[in-house]
Amino acid sequence: MKLQHYLGGLENLGPVSLETKVFVAEWEKRIFGIHTVMMAASTHLDRALPKYPMDQVPTAFKEKWTWASLRTGAEGMQPFEYFKYRYYEKWLMGISQFLVDRGYIAAEELAKLTDHYRAQPDAPLPVQPNPALQQQVVRYLNRGDSGLRTLTAAPRFKVGDMVHVADPEAAEHSRLPGFLRNKRGAVTQVYPGAYEYFVSTGPDGLEGPQHVYCVSFDAADIWGAHKSEPNTVICADLFDAYLKTPH
Repeated sequence: MKLQHYLGGLENLGPVSLETKVFVAEWEKRIFGIHTVMMAASTHLDRALPKYPMDQVPTAFKEKWTWASLRTGAEGMQPFEYFKYRYYEKWLMGISQFLVDRGYIAAEELAKLTDHYRAQPDAPLPVQPNPALQQQVVRYLNRGDSGLRTLTAAPRFKVGDMVHVADPEAAEHSRLPGFLRNKRGAVTQVYPGAYEYFVSTGPDGLEGPQHVYCVSFDAADIWGAHKSEPNTVICADLFDAYLKTPH
C-alpha cells in the first residue's frame, strides 16, 4: 500500500503547482493558528523536552496533538480526495474530523456553522479571550518540543555501512518514504543521541527512542537511469527501525 504522503517518483499525477506564497487565502492563516494552539495545548508537553506546566494552562482541550496527528489525518484521507484539495484544505479536513471524533463539536453543529459563514462571510467570529493560553502558545513557539532522548545502546550502523531499507507493514502513518522501501544505501551520518517520534506507528516500527541516520542513495537505483540525472544522490534521514543489514 502506498501512502499518498510520499509521492516521489510517481508519474501522471497532473501538473505541479509552482505557487510560492505560504498562505494563498486569509483563512489558511487561521487554520495554521488553530493547529499551533492545539500543539501548544497538547497534553504530552508536560513530559516533553522542555517540560511545560500544562496543569496551569486553562484550556478545555485535553488531547495529544502533534505534527504526527496532522499527518495521520492527511494520510488517512481517501486518495482521490487527497489529490483534489490544496495543502491547507487537507489541514482543515484533518483538524475538523479530529475535533468531531473527540466530541469537541458535533458534525451537525459544524455543518450549521459552515452554512452560516458561507452565507455571511463578514459575520463576526466568536471571541473568548484567554491570556494564559496565549502566553503558552508564545512559549511553545519560542521553545518548541524536542524529540531528543537518551539511549544507552550504541548505534547499529556507522558511517560507510551499506544498509537495506525495510518494507514494514502499512500503518496509519509512516515516516518512511515509499520510494525508498527495499532500496540499498550508504550511511553518511550517524546523528548524536536518539530521537523518539511523537506517536507509536505500530507495525511501521516507530516505538520509543531510536538512533537516526542520514542515508544516501544513487537516484538511478531508485528511479532508473533513464529517469535520473547522472551523479544525482538522494539523502534521507531514517529511523533505526527502517534499516536492515544487507544479506
